[in-house]
Amino acid sequence: MTVYDEEDMVAAVEVSQKNTSSLRKWGPAIFAAVGVLALNAALLGPTGNKIPALTERHLAFQKLANERTAAVLEMEFDEENDRKVMGRKLKKLDRSLAREDDGVMEYTRRRHRMLGDYTHVDVSGDFSTFGKWSTTVIYFAYWVFLMFPNWFLPIGRPGIALGGGLTMVVYRFILLSTGHGPVFDAEKVIIMEPLFLLFGLMLTTIYLEKMERGGLFDKLRDSLDDGCRWKRSAKIMTMSTLGSAAVMNDSIVLIFSAVVVDLNVRHKVDNSMPYMLSLATTANIGSALTLTGNPQNILIVSLAYDDIGWIEFASNMLLPVFAATVINSTMMFTYYAAELFPGSSGYGENLGIIFAGKKTPEMIAEENAYLAKLAAARDDSKFEDSSGWSLWSKLQVVVCVLFLICFASGLDVCVTSIVAGAVLMVIAAYKRQHYDPKPDNIEYDADGNPLPAKKVYDTNGNEIEPEEEELVTESETTLTEVDYGLLMLFIGQFLLIGSFDDTGVPQSFFNASMGGCADQMVEGACVYWFVMIITILSNIASNVPVVQMLAATFPYASPYEWLQVSYSATIAGNLTMLGSAANMIVAFQAAKVGDRTFTSERHAPFGIPSCLLCLYTGTFILASVHFSPECSVRLGECNAQQ
Repeated sequence: MTVYDEEDMVAAVEVSQKNTSSLRKWGPAIFAAVGVLALNAALLGPTGNKIPALTERHLAFQKLANERTAAVLEMEFDEENDRKVMGRKLKKLDRSLAREDDGVMEYTRRRHRMLGDYTHVDVSGDFSTFGKWSTTVIYFAYWVFLMFPNWFLPIGRPGIALGGGLTMVVYRFILLSTGHGPVFDAEKVIIMEPLFLLFGLMLTTIYLEKMERGGLFDKLRDSLDDGCRWKRSAKIMTMSTLGSAAVMNDSIVLIFSAVVVDLNVRHKVDNSMPYMLSLATTANIGSALTLTGNPQNILIVSLAYDDIGWIEFASNMLLPVFAATVINSTMMFTYYAAELFPGSSGYGENLGIIFAGKKTPEMIAEENAYLAKLAAARDDSKFEDSSGWSLWSKLQVVVCVLFLICFASGLDVCVTSIVAGAVLMVIAAYKRQHYDPKPDNIEYDADGNPLPAKKVYDTNGNEIEPEEEELVTESETTLTEVDYGLLMLFIGQFLLIGSFDDTGVPQSFFNASMGGCADQMVEGACVYWFVMIITILSNIASNVPVVQMLAATFPYASPYEWLQVSYSATIAGNLTMLGSAANMIVAFQAAKVGDRTFTSERHAPFGIPSCLLCLYTGTFILASVHFSPECSVRLGECNAQQ
């Protein structure tokens, strides 16, 4: 694969940015941010004076919640039996128990224990003022380093994150020794499931790409390829949206980021941002549709007090996600019109290109050049025809289909992805040993005639028989291409975020900023302020810890409330580079081939307005049209309202 000339790439983007005025670049982001603040001020009042008082329904809910919690705390339990039934770390919960007679209280008791073990224990009171705020300062310092890594030493995000995590571990030990802070349970804050999943997906992706020329990976790339720029972007957005809804956004981004990067290399694009954003932003939006679309949705289903079914979840999210997809796609074709519609005179002509099939001379020239390359590739006798499906391509398809079936069946996605990668590794090793041509180690003279093998003798003059050539193993080849730096990036972030959450600053920020809306989060106009706070917290402290915090703070939240949390925490991933793992994965994959244009500074002008418009439009639709109850059935709140 040809690699980008990094200096030419960055220079081309910088020239493009210089030709773009600051108002056009940052105007939409500023307008969207001001509009959001103005909307909330109009709905709730500049000082929150328009927040309605709690109704009898809210007061009745608080009473029921307090009574249920008190009753659960009074129940006796057997520690040994609980760990036998629920697992070593109390993370298994049998939801069918609540359907049995008199099983709701036992279900609630087990869930209460699971929440206490799964979410962060509130240890903020064990910090001194110095310990709390110094830890916060360290976290935000590294947050800035991660957001803008090019402003400082050329260490890279994985090195910065790992350095920040280790710094936090050492500093928390110093605070413990000096009496300014509690013990830091570093092992608990490192969530292993995403790491296992990433490793398995990277292993699978590498073998899909490297096993065979013209295999499944090349066919996926060819299916997204097009000589027309805007069509290529549209294909990427469609695939990313549907794939993220079906599987998981991190999985789709990890697999297809390499495909998109390869397409950028093939077409020698001057600005790769539209295509990178097409993948990352739509992966986040599409993942909001289903329970299995992203890690926070999976966590929400596990921690929610009431059951939320797959069909129920998807039916509620369908309209908001569709609206967000339309908004994001429209903004993509508008903001990057110059890159995606070369030679176009304006937005009117762009609409004609999309809906009427018109083409500019520049677009026709690019398509002709693309078709000429395809024709030359087909006529090149040096390469095999990749239009068919070889045995190895079919095996790749079988493995991928089985992976999707296992995933849809509810099997552990981490184990499934690692097993899929391991199976592909065995197939690739077998193919290389028995079917691939052996390396030619014969030496030739100047006329091309083979030279006889050199003979080797021992000290006594006896000829030494050549030993059988040792086979090159997978550990020496393909396994070395796993991006272990990406795993280090997530480990470091887990340590940083876990220590920051221990201080209680995110929880205090949530309670202080919500004010009178804290007890009526999704009621009336409060829902728009609520989703804004969730979006901010998701970009500062990450969306998964925010979900954990809300589960511990509001253990009896209704299914509708969790739907609003899910939508806002997911769409929040498009606000900044650190808002979601998908953004980080795309940036990391692009940097591997020298394309470092996908940065926070270039992401924000598009990400901020797209995120806010999608967030508030989807929130309005979800608040207006939803099918899940606004009360907790298991708490008895719905019966009390009848």
